[in-house]
Amino acid sequence: MSAALKKSSSNGSDKSVTTEEQQSKISEIRKLIGPLPEKLAIYCSDAAITRYLRARNWNVKKATKMLKETLKWRAEYKPEEIRWEDVAHEAETGKIYRSNYIDKHGRTVLVMRPSCQNTKSTKGQIRYLVYCMENAILNLPPDKEQMVWLIDFNGYNLSHTSVKVTRETAHILQDHYPERLGVAILYNPPKFFEPFWKVVKPFLEPKTQNKVKFVYSDDPNSKKIMEELFDMEKLESAFGGNDDSGFNISKYAERMREDDKRMPAFWTRGNPQSAEPPVDLNSLDLNSDSDASDNGKVDSSPSHVSDSETLSPSEGVIVTKGSDNGSTEVH
Repeated sequence: MSAALKKSSSNGSDKSVTTEEQQSKISEIRKLIGPLPEKLAIYCSDAAITRYLRARNWNVKKATKMLKETLKWRAEYKPEEIRWEDVAHEAETGKIYRSNYIDKHGRTVLVMRPSCQNTKSTKGQIRYLVYCMENAILNLPPDKEQMVWLIDFNGYNLSHTSVKVTRETAHILQDHYPERLGVAILYNPPKFFEPFWKVVKPFLEPKTQNKVKFVYSDDPNSKKIMEELFDMEKLESAFGGNDDSGFNISKYAERMREDDKRMPAFWTRGNPQSAEPPVDLNSLDLNSDSDASDNGKVDSSPSHVSDSETLSPSEGVIVTKGSDNGSTEVH
């Protein structure tokens, strides 16, 4: 069993599942998915399958359906093939970027500034978001599965919000990057955010509640949150740190081009890519019995929502209904 799997099962916030049960569920999912070409099989490590199981409250059939949909999306969208030159124009204002520092737990940090939106293309914005997520994952240490989002609301107003982009962002993050969020820092959010969060919070599981932190620059208690998570010497001054270098698109472009060179080896784990036949998307049967629970009954949790990346970072917070378990979800 992988170290990542053991680590993820010990945080005390999951449904009570023993390590033996976890491994059994992982094996069952592999059987349900069936054989995959190497290009897709690499996304089905123990740690990856565990993230999908946790996102679906350890329901094997639901997790299998979710993972199949991601495999089909990856085969079609090819997120690992997006390169800096494809999305550089979206990055010019620094609306999303990977910081050059990590948090005290060694996790990658993505900085997001909704007020710096510089394009109107939903397709382009989503493609850049996906590029940033893939890059953040590329830079995670081997023993880490999750990242940190630092969302700076300076200058934000509702005119920066696109419902279409919000929905697509929530869909991508929730369905294809489950359990990738360690903590989201909402820095100086609009005043209406926190009362809204208090209304939604009771419907969420404790582990989801604990991932969202409201931080205000004029609140001494907020500074403690930042000090607990970050080395203040390296943290940007915009977030109360001592580094005032700011975002530089030229330097950032150099970093991203270097990271792009590492991407092919990362997703082949250092093995040269073999000439494989095209992936048969029809072999990923999304109409299978995947929406039923393990014992044939629908697993519902009406009072709480399981954690599956339900915060939409670049657009604010919205609520939708109609998730797998029929509950309300926060995006």
